[in-house]
Amino acid sequence: MVVSLATFMEVLDTTIANVALRYISGGLAVSSDQASWVVTTYLVSNAIVLVASSFIAKRYGRRRFYLACLAVFTVSSILCGLAWNLESLLLFRMIQGFAGGGMVPISQSILADSFPPAKRGQAFALFGVAVVVAPVVGPTLGGYLSDNFSWHWCFLINGPVGVLAIALVYMLVKEPEKLRQERAEMRRKGIRFDIVGFLLVATFLGALEMVLDRGQTEDWFDSTFIVVTTTLCVAAFIAAIPWLMTKRNPIIDVGLLASRQFGSCFIVMLATGAILIATTQFIPQVLQENFGYTATWAGLALSPGGLVTMVMMFVCGRLATKVQPRYLIAIGGGIIAAAMWDMTRLYGDLNFGFFVWSRMYLGLGLPLIFIPITSASYDGLRPDQTDQASALINAARNTGGSIGVSIASNVLAHREQFHQSRLVEGVVPSDPGYTSSLQSVTNYFIGRGSSMADAQSQALAWISNQVQQQASYLAYIDVFHTLMVISLAVIPLALILRKIDLSGGAPAGAH
Repeated sequence: MVVSLATFMEVLDTTIANVALRYISGGLAVSSDQASWVVTTYLVSNAIVLVASSFIAKRYGRRRFYLACLAVFTVSSILCGLAWNLESLLLFRMIQGFAGGGMVPISQSILADSFPPAKRGQAFALFGVAVVVAPVVGPTLGGYLSDNFSWHWCFLINGPVGVLAIALVYMLVKEPEKLRQERAEMRRKGIRFDIVGFLLVATFLGALEMVLDRGQTEDWFDSTFIVVTTTLCVAAFIAAIPWLMTKRNPIIDVGLLASRQFGSCFIVMLATGAILIATTQFIPQVLQENFGYTATWAGLALSPGGLVTMVMMFVCGRLATKVQPRYLIAIGGGIIAAAMWDMTRLYGDLNFGFFVWSRMYLGLGLPLIFIPITSASYDGLRPDQTDQASALINAARNTGGSIGVSIASNVLAHREQFHQSRLVEGVVPSDPGYTSSLQSVTNYFIGRGSSMADAQSQALAWISNQVQQQASYLAYIDVFHTLMVISLAVIPLALILRKIDLSGGAPAGAH
């Protein structure tokens, strides 16, 4: 519960600022595009530090590193709430991302080492509540605080929670003796931090996050910034592979990613992150832009789904001790695909209940993937690989989220243009349907007291708005179709995972 509290706070901050961007933009007198850097800086700094967290925890002590991250995260959160301009907010947000990036993988490592394989499913259930429910709570809480108080409270709220978490971790979390021995052994052998490997991987991940997050805004490869950043990303990736494969103590164990079990888990977590973050961002977005909901009510549409996810986490925690992970993951992928298919019934007269139920269906499937994949990713690993595996799995979730949002944003923008261009083909005087609609709407405005000229102008504007609105609905349907395909791709990936021993004995194929 202690490590899950800290994790919940950190993951919450990946989405809590999304719905507050309009308020931040107005409060700091900057454009909405400039305000969006509040999200980008956090994601980039978070991704960069993930790869270094494993070595730092081993070299300087897991508990000590965890407390330091928690303290810096809490202080930087308060400073974000007190920021006096955009530059200061981005600086503090970057520091917050650096600190937060080290917390989640270390939380996962603590749980993996504290529980035997037979009980990890139940342990990861509570951890999963933090990781999967926090992004859902983020828009709800952020919308409520922004609508009723101030955007500053989206960050200030971390202050008291962080202080409580620091006190609990200091009192209750202990470091295993084997980790102390391992740290002493590292010092004796003179093992040093792989600074070159870190810089290469950090450059690759940071540039990738930047391209994915800013690509649509910057018009992709028509932007010099995106071209340069992509070139940097590719160059860092190409240089990192031979370095990591030949280095004696690399920052990332490439062999983990090349293995059948962990490699499959990594890809499934990429897909899970894409679905979780994309739906969390785009469902409130469609409610606010197309249905006129406030930030608070758009967030509330997700809340019942969060409750379902929470309950299912504990159900899956029990199932994970009785059913092979690959079957649970395949079933979860199927349920999520069905939920995305349900969202394709989008049209203008939908009520609040439709979005609540759709999110609840999604909440049934996500835990069936998250808990088994988290447990399966540690199968067959040596104890000294635990921190490395945690960092990589969380990097997959973060990067997958950015990939999902980027794909969805791109599909939305291009398909909306496509649908609008097709729909306006029928908005011509020679079309009987158009002339009939124009006459009916004109008569409506005349009946409301407008002159003939004004009524015709109002009718044309109304029809134009309806075409744009319909194009938007169709584009969102394409987004949900895309996410459905990603969900279906999880099923074959899940079925290639090997069986693991659920009785608590040595797993098949363990080193």
